[in-house]
Amino acid sequence: MRSTQADRRSRSRTALMESAARGLSRVGYRNLVLEQVAAEAGYTRGALYHQFKDKQDLTLAVFAWILETWQHEVGVRVEKETEPVAALLALAGGHAVFCRRDIARVAVALRLEFSGQDHPVGRAVEEAYELLLQQCMRLISAGRKAGAIPPGPPVRTLALAYLGAFEGVVIALAGQAPYDEQLAIRAAAGALGLEPVGGST
Repeated sequence: MRSTQADRRSRSRTALMESAARGLSRVGYRNLVLEQVAAEAGYTRGALYHQFKDKQDLTLAVFAWILETWQHEVGVRVEKETEPVAALLALAGGHAVFCRRDIARVAVALRLEFSGQDHPVGRAVEEAYELLLQQCMRLISAGRKAGAIPPGPPVRTLALAYLGAFEGVVIALAGQAPYDEQLAIRAAAGALGLEPVGGST
């Protein structure tokens, strides 16, 4: 069966975004060269500009694709949990597994690069992080209401500490599966003030 023009366009778009994601994770936004992105994907620079207006447009598309992938692989896993604590620990473990992939480093790289700057890419990254933080705050509040998470710092402060705890572990233990997942869950539990949890999900 012959592929349609829409199929070919979709394949080329995906290949270009994957190449851009690898480039962004390695060299960041400012040092990303679109000609190299196209070449590594097996396309010309013209083909890239046929799909994306400029580097900013490409980067925003890559980031949206990463968020969608994260939701499909991690968010769904979190939503399946009926208890707030289980959902929070599933998020930490699922994020650790997700971060074994090259594309996961893009969000961290962009967040660091655009920290404190008013830029469309930086704003998109910060907005996504704020949404994740709000989700964690809701789960922590529900956990406290149920008596599963002990009282302590303000909910937003605790949510920031929780995210920072497992993100730090994931960054420090890059490439060290399964310990990245096990210790991310343990770090998340510790930040939440929970009893020590086992080493696996």
